[in-house]
Amino acid sequence: MPLELELHNEPLPLAAPFRIAGHVFEAMPATVVTLRDGPHRGRGEAAGVYYTDDRPDTMLTTLEALRPRIEAGIDRDALRTLLPAGGARNALDCALWELESQRSGRPVWALAGLDGVRPLLTTFTVGADTPEAMAEGAAAYTKARALKLKLTGDADLDAARVRAVRGRCPAAWIGVDANQGYTARTLPHLLPALVAAGVSLLEQPCARGDEAALDGIERPLPIAADESILDLAELEARHHRFDVVNIKLDKCGGLTEGLLMAERARALGKRVMVGNMAGTSLAAAPAFVLGQYCDVVDLDGPIFLAQDRSPSVRYEDGHIVCGDEVWGPKAAG
Repeated sequence: MPLELELHNEPLPLAAPFRIAGHVFEAMPATVVTLRDGPHRGRGEAAGVYYTDDRPDTMLTTLEALRPRIEAGIDRDALRTLLPAGGARNALDCALWELESQRSGRPVWALAGLDGVRPLLTTFTVGADTPEAMAEGAAAYTKARALKLKLTGDADLDAARVRAVRGRCPAAWIGVDANQGYTARTLPHLLPALVAAGVSLLEQPCARGDEAALDGIERPLPIAADESILDLAELEARHHRFDVVNIKLDKCGGLTEGLLMAERARALGKRVMVGNMAGTSLAAAPAFVLGQYCDVVDLDGPIFLAQDRSPSVRYEDGHIVCGDEVWGPKAAG
């Protein structure tokens, strides 16, 4: 069926600067795709992947160049061969999911094979800062049950950060994300501090492309791949070096590929995590569907924005809740 394609980019400023290893973010710009076929509408939002130079300006150009092909009618299977993994495919894939949901009158979660959805316990992220500031930031999440701490690759400072947060939040589940900040030489200096603080997960300690640095290093806690595994093909190639796979729709190219990755990761004996590249509730909603299949959920992106969309996802008692009014057959607007 012919479609009408609408494209635009949005700046999405953050409420405050956010620091990880090697980067400080003040905004998380995104490309928004809308597909219409008369009474039905499908939307998708993607920020891309900064460390592969996949950015909204190029995503918009890519999608505009494909306008005739898209408007002639395309399905999600064809899209996986038309575009590579990344933000452009994610935004279009998610728009196709919502369009199918509105055409059928069925929620996206039902189309994805679920009998229903439940609130998901999510981590709340604390950006890298002084140990004292991170402890204050963690304690400010008064309803949080799970925390993710951003580290920067300085083992002594990172150990102090973890100790400070654990001191303020003794009962919280804690994971840490090094965002590629460590090497085979420096990582062993950090691990004892993580164990002593009761950290449950170490995400992406070493650089993408340097996964062999993990070989031979003792693993006193599970290690997750984020930057190291983007899509289904990289999962097949690199899963053996990780215990957990963090699936992000901007990395893998949409909910369609994300669901395939979750199924395959399970078959390979891996635990599955869902994350986000910040973004509004329109980006969080498809990830919430994927999160129903995941062991670890990190979907706090909308809370960092200066302004979210309405209607929006909700955060209640440490959980993320997403109704059909946000994205799906009953979506507002």
